[in-house]
Amino acid sequence: MLIGELSRRTGVSTRLLRYYEGQGLLEARRGPNGYRSYDEDAVATVRKIRALLAGGLSTEVIRIVLPCTGEDGSAFDWCSDIRDLMHRELASTDARIDELSRRRGILAAYLDDSPPRAHVR
Repeated sequence: MLIGELSRRTGVSTRLLRYYEGQGLLEARRGPNGYRSYDEDAVATVRKIRALLAGGLSTEVIRIVLPCTGEDGSAFDWCSDIRDLMHRELASTDARIDELSRRRGILAAYLDDSPPRAHVR
């Protein structure tokens, strides 16, 4: 299928599909006319990529774990140290949450110490 058809079937823009290809997440063949051509399984691959991105994984990590994902990207076959990688990603996410919570506390404290402002319309 051509890139436009893959875009229509997945709801992902052609620009993002080209980006996924450039990141090594999606493979396309080139026809004699230079057009990208995707296999039928590209639809499932794009859906897996989207699911993994929604989990906060980088494209670099997705490139590693993608071959180990199940049908919808939510389950893993736990090949080649994927569990350790996912634990590191979870720890990194937890650290970012902790840092954001700390920052939020600082901002809230500033607001608690400030006099109320009249709302101007």
